Amino acid sequence: MTKKPVIISTDPGIDDVVAITIALFSGELDVKLIAATWGNVPLDKTLNNTLKLETFLKTNVPVVSGASRPLLRNLIDASDVHGKSGMDGYDFPEPDTSLLQSKLAAEAIHEVVANSQEKVTLVQIGPATDYALYFRQYPEDLSRIEQLVIMGGAIGRGNWGPYSEYNVAGDPEAAQIVFSSNVKILLAPLELGHQAFVTQTTMEKVKKLGRAGDMLYHLLSKLNDKTETNGREIYDALAVGMLLKPQMYEFKPAYVVVDTKSPNAYGASVIDFDKFFNKPANAQVGVQVDQVAFAEWLIDAIRKVK
Repeated sequence: MTKKPVIISTDPGIDDVVAITIALFSGELDVKLIAATWGNVPLDKTLNNTLKLETFLKTNVPVVSGASRPLLRNLIDASDVHGKSGMDGYDFPEPDTSLLQSKLAAEAIHEVVANSQEKVTLVQIGPATDYALYFRQYPEDLSRIEQLVIMGGAIGRGNWGPYSEYNVAGDPEAAQIVFSSNVKILLAPLELGHQAFVTQTTMEKVKKLGRAGDMLYHLLSKLNDKTETNGREIYDALAVGMLLKPQMYEFKPAYVVVDTKSPNAYGASVIDFDKFFNKPANAQVGVQVDQVAFAEWLIDAIRKVK
């Protein structure tokens, strides 16, 4: 079976670590590049975290430093959720900096896409800044992108503002560039995270899955996030799950636009399922995920980490 070439834009972030770990050891994905961007914590920390994770996992996927701030707005921060480092809760080894490329993220992404024999899938589990810059700088690449899988946005209420989800709210202008790109998009909104929670029982099973399971257990135990369940909501793994086990999800086509103007709804992702705007759908939006299947998939995926 031919592996699917993938690039990941990420801002580790505890739930990013879960998603990256699963992607790196999947038998179906060939992760070509990881672009660390600002997001949950500042860029110097997300970059350091990405390198530390790869050092711990003993993988050798090239890493590139992405954007240090949003296109227009001021930085926001989620260190109250993920800890000051972004990966509080586990003692990682010092990072192997030999994996770090000196190129700009847009250039590095372009080189992977341009040189790939197959169309490349992009995964976005942080703010959209790097992919927005890449799309603007290399528009000729758009036809070579298989799809873009995004964890971000909210169908209803947000977790940063009344209607804004953190990843989109962090850089609304970049998110709007991405949603208007005409690239095929799969979207995992905030609501799926509320459904795809992992219970303490599941976490105890994860803990027993070798050194990677132990690492993920300790990170998730430190995740300081108010949830609608008694478990841990692992948002970013939803995006990887859409690639590896799409049958867990129910999707609905929608036209998605990001509010970049309103002082009260700035950063909101407006998801139109009903053609109120008379616009064609630009995303397949996940509206339901099977919680039991998700937990079973998560355990099975982590079991594959060697």
